[in-house]
Amino acid sequence: MSPVRRCSRTACGRPAVATLTYVYADSTAVLGPLATYAEPHCYDLCAEHSERLTAPRGWEVVRLLDGSAPARPTGDDLEALANAVREAARPPERTTEGGSAGRSGDPLEGPRRGHLRVLRSPDN
Repeated sequence: MSPVRRCSRTACGRPAVATLTYVYADSTAVLGPLATYAEPHCYDLCAEHSERLTAPRGWEVVRLLDGSAPARPTGDDLEALANAVREAARPPERTTEGGSAGRSGDPLEGPRRGHLRVLRSPDN
């Protein structure tokens, strides 16, 4: 017998990555990380079947996040990335002496070079 647990879906031989449990009293399907051992009242699912899981009408699906799995980017993450790109694309501000100044006002921050910046040593 193989030590790798397989998906419980018929004709699917892919390795299991999640465990599905039904809570009939609450009309809830709980999908979480793969359980430490197989239980007769739980179903092991592969990645594809766990992502496509739907519940019967009137039931709720609760997806428990696995802390080791990479998180998907959210709209806030994408907006923050777009704002960072816009900020890096802005031309540097000029001081009265004609040199470029750091936008943060930090005395340790030197001139910017594209998306990089030079940090001065606090000893100098």
